[in-house]
Amino acid sequence: MEERPYRSASGAPIVLRRRQHSASCRELAVRCPRLQLRSLSAVTSAVWLAAYALFVLSENSMVLSAAIFITLIGLIIYLHFVKIDQESLLVIGSLGIQVTSSYASGKESTTFIEMGQVKDVVINEAIHMQKVVYYLCILLQDPGDPQGISEVVPLFQSSKPRLDCLIEVYKSCQEILEQRKTALQSSGIK
Repeated sequence: MEERPYRSASGAPIVLRRRQHSASCRELAVRCPRLQLRSLSAVTSAVWLAAYALFVLSENSMVLSAAIFITLIGLIIYLHFVKIDQESLLVIGSLGIQVTSSYASGKESTTFIEMGQVKDVVINEAIHMQKVVYYLCILLQDPGDPQGISEVVPLFQSSKPRLDCLIEVYKSCQEILEQRKTALQSSGIK
């Protein structure tokens, strides 16, 4: 397993883990920074100080109870549905591509795309607020039109790696896709 440090589009440090299981099977994972206790404490303190100020003005203890309850529920929702610690891509030349997002709470979300549906993996660019943002995506083949694209599946939406990291992932995916094309051409299947 090989690990290399990179930066996200926002400048946050991320780590690309690359593991080659076999010649036609690679796992690429981008790990985001963990939740910082300092930022969590700052937000919690701000909410509780605001609640205490309201308590002093209104002399109603329900304000403090509500602040504690809202903070805890907000933290649970953030950890379970928003904060993604790792996004991984498992590319298996003969089967397909598995995309997994691991949340801070331990929950995982997995999507599998059969290799027969994959037309290509590309680096795309978008303009966002006077800034060019690059992202990796999987182009899915349109079943009705072999030259057409039915859907574009963006990858690493949470970690948003910079171009240098995306190029590394792109090259690994392209190597496996080329091996598959070569194998299909040699066996006579289109």
